[in-house]
Amino acid sequence: MGEAKRRSIQGLPPKAIKPERRDKADTSPRIAPWLPLTRNQADRFVALTTKGAWVGIGALVLFWLTVRFIGPAAGWWTLSDG
Repeated sequence: MGEAKRRSIQGLPPKAIKPERRDKADTSPRIAPWLPLTRNQADRFVALTTKGAWVGIGALVLFWLTVRFIGPAAGWWTLSDG
């Protein structure tokens, strides 16, 4: 049995339509009128790419330490300069 039919048989009013949620709408001004990006979106992009850059730097340091020190000390390979 459908929801509308069940409600009418039970004497209930029709189910109310939920209004659209507008609380998450980005109301910050646009960077440029012709560009569909807002200031908040640009700030989030900069923050995300900055975090990504730091993760990349950390991964590079970890890789360098592994190649230069951990690998030769564990006997996985030998360095050609030493």
